[in-house]
Amino acid sequence: MAKLLRKLTVVAGAAGAARQYVKNNPDKVSRMAEQAGRFINKQTKGKYNHKVDSAVAKVRTATRKAAKS
Repeated sequence: MAKLLRKLTVVAGAAGAARQYVKNNPDKVSRMAEQAGRFINKQTKGKYNHKVDSAVAKVRTATRKAAKS
């Protein structure tokens, strides 16, 4: 049980750091998400294009919200 709590603490710390990074660099995060989406679409030959585009759009929305708060 103690191992699980330690792992959860590490994950929570990483999530907090990620939130702070997004808040400080929303444009960079959106740009990297776009680049990652293009890479995935290229590697999968567009097989998952709709799902990738949806995920990238969610990242864009979340970064806009984070930048405003």
